[in-house]
Order: sequence, then C-alpha cells, then structure tokens
Amino acid sequence: MAASAKAVGVRLMAFDIDGVMTDGRLYFSPRGDEMKAFFTRDGLGLKMLQRAGITLAIITGRSSEIVAQRAANLGIDLVLQGVDNKRAAMAELLARQRLDFAQAAYMGDDVVDVAVMKACGFAATVPDGHALARRCADYVAQTAAGAGAVREVCEFILRAQGKLDDAFDRYLA
Repeated sequence: MAASAKAVGVRLMAFDIDGVMTDGRLYFSPRGDEMKAFFTRDGLGLKMLQRAGITLAIITGRSSEIVAQRAANLGIDLVLQGVDNKRAAMAELLARQRLDFAQAAYMGDDVVDVAVMKACGFAATVPDGHALARRCADYVAQTAAGAGAVREVCEFILRAQGKLDDAFDRYLA
C-alpha cells in the first residue's frame, strides 16, 4: 500500500524527540543543564495537524524538562518520557484514546523505534535514521531531523488526507 494511502487513516501521530524533533545531539551546560534546539517550522506543522483534528503525542526514551516545556508550548498533552518499550507505551496510549494501531502513526529514527513503527498504520523517519528504521518506514523525509523533517511529515499527512490547502488557507487569507 502506498504511503499516502496509509497516511489517510492517521488519527493520532506520535513523535520521538532526539533525532526527530531535534538534530539528535545533546547539549549540556557546564552546570549539567540539558539543552535542545527545536525548529519553529516543525512546531507550526504540528499545530496544523492538531487543527486538522489529529491528536499529537510524544513518546521518548529520555526524560527532560525541556521536552515537557516544548510539549506544553505546542499544546501536546500526551507526553510519555523515559519509555523503554515504545510499542507498549503506544498500545496504552491508543487504548486510552479508543483508537487502534491502524489509526496511529509514529516518527522515529533508531532501532528503539522500530517495533512501534512496524505496529502503526503509518511510520516515518528522517533521512539519516538507522537503516532498520528507514527499512520499516512508509515515508522517509528528505529534510534533516531538527531542521524541518517533522514539518515535512505533517504536510505529507495533511496532503494525503486532503487537508493541506485548508491548513495553509488560515495563514494566506
């Protein structure tokens, strides 16, 4: 089945953080404070998905106050951090939302993401994602992680669902 056909059924889109919403590098201050850089255009893509009725979630293996702050800034309420088994976490999240894996999508970049990517109805990754992640992805972004890959996937889903023009109209009128 074509990637766009799979994206039509997406009702919940979950994202990894490091290597997907960021460039994958971890920055620490001399005091040990963690820092991450997020791309603003990715944020707008996420807001467009939300406005189109798609529920957003974050499922990440690391725990960071910065992720909680970014999620709050974007209005993402479903944030699971410090997750060892992302597929199991997605199953629990979907049960609470009364959705199934066929209605779910996940964007990850490494071997820890493969099981959840394979379980979801639609899976995406970044161009420099691990070979196993690229192999199981329905869509591989052309844009780099932390530099627009998330936005590209958001627009791909909206285009597949026939909602991209409406999403843009809000800003062009």
